[in-house]
Amino acid sequence: MPTLLHIDSSLFPADASASRAVTATFRKEWEAQHPGGTVIYRDLAADPLPHLDALAAAAGFTPADQRTPELDAAFALRDTLASELERADAVVIGAPMYNFTIPSSLKAWLDHVIIAGRTALAETSTIAGTPTVVVASRGGGYGPGTPRESFEFVINYLEKTLAEALSLDVEFVVPELTLARTNPAMADLVELSDASKAKAHEEAAAKAKTLAARFAA
Repeated sequence: MPTLLHIDSSLFPADASASRAVTATFRKEWEAQHPGGTVIYRDLAADPLPHLDALAAAAGFTPADQRTPELDAAFALRDTLASELERADAVVIGAPMYNFTIPSSLKAWLDHVIIAGRTALAETSTIAGTPTVVVASRGGGYGPGTPRESFEFVINYLEKTLAEALSLDVEFVVPELTLARTNPAMADLVELSDASKAKAHEEAAAKAKTLAARFAA
C-alpha cells in the first residue's frame, strides 16, 4: 500500500487554519482510497525541528564512511527526515504565507531534507518525480495582476526548491483572501474568499483521488 507524507506548518489549529483544513481534506480523500495505507505526519508547529547548524550541514557534505561519531549524531535527524520523504509515494504540504513567505518551521524542514548528492544536486535525486501537493494559503490576494503580486515569495520559492532542487512533481492549491471574514477592511471580499476556500477543498480532494488512483492501478 502507498505511503503519504503529510506536513503541516500553520501556527494555528485546524479550525482556524486554512492550510490545515485543506491538507486534511486531501488526507481524508487519500485515506478513503487507501484505508490500509501508511501516513507519515509531521506537525512542524506542534513539534518544531531545530534549525540546521554547522555540524549537521557539514555532515551532509561528508561521505558516510568518513564521518566522525559527532558528525554521525548531527546527521541523524537529517537522515530520518530525508528517509521519510524517500519512503513517500505522495506528499502534501501545508504552506501558509507568513510575512510574504513560508513559516520558518517549514524552511527548517527543507534545510534538513535538501541533501546534496542524495535528495538534491544529484544526477538522479532519490525523490525525483514524487507527486507533491502544496496548499499555499494566504490572507490576502497575491496573484498575477494584483497590487501585491511582487510580494509573493511562497509559490515562487517553493517552485524552485521543491521542483528544481528536489526534482519533485509539484502542484499548488491556493486558498486566498482567508482573512476576509475576520478583517473588517476585507468585508467586501467575503464572497470571493468563500469561493476560493471551496475551490481549494475541491481541488485538494480531486488531486488526492487522482493520485490514489494512480497508485491503485
